[in-house]
Amino acid sequence: MRGLSDDTPGPGPSHTPGPGPSHTPGPGRVRGSLEAALTAMAVLAALALLVSGCATGGTGARDEGPAHSDSVAGVAEASTPSPSATADDHVNAVKLVMDDPKVSAAVKHELKPCVADEYAVDVSYGMLTGGTANDVVVNVMTCGDAVGIGSYVYRDTGGTYENVFKAEEPPVYAEIDRGDLVVTKQVYEKGDPVSSPSGENVITYRWTSGRFVQEYSTHNEYSNAVGGDASPAPSKN
Repeated sequence: MRGLSDDTPGPGPSHTPGPGPSHTPGPGRVRGSLEAALTAMAVLAALALLVSGCATGGTGARDEGPAHSDSVAGVAEASTPSPSATADDHVNAVKLVMDDPKVSAAVKHELKPCVADEYAVDVSYGMLTGGTANDVVVNVMTCGDAVGIGSYVYRDTGGTYENVFKAEEPPVYAEIDRGDLVVTKQVYEKGDPVSSPSGENVITYRWTSGRFVQEYSTHNEYSNAVGGDASPAPSKN
């Protein structure tokens, strides 16, 4: 190649093409071409395998990273609490009852700490009145025998709770059952101990036209075969 820089080319073998190493590929160049071709084929095969793995859900690159993140997000979404009861629901039931003018003085008098600052109060959350927030059911009981002396339903109205139901004829207990309010009132005959009532009345209420309306009523009688010494039945207010 250095001859190309001469100003006047002269005759000689360098000006007459002929066979030689510079015109005929040698073993080194053939080997290099073959290796390049094999490398290209290997790359194409790897790409084909990668595409196949991604398409069939095998052990391709999508098994880690975005695909895993999607599955975790799906689990989190599936475990999201429904609009009924959630972990965020919490009210101070004792204060709610004590500040409620609709609660009788007798119930407020009995609402005292049983042990330390623990009160005999049960609280339930659920959809009863068709509002956008959960309603609150509060049952106030006696400390010694856990006899229900008052049951109340509070409805969230713009951030404040309104008493929309009360039952204060002991023994009474209210629960939420599939969107209905179920109130159980135990029935005591004369001489029945607290632990052994003669029966119970179960009344189901449904929220209709802005108030609870009785839908069903069931009376259950208990057997008198089992008895024993116990506290007498609570007196009615």
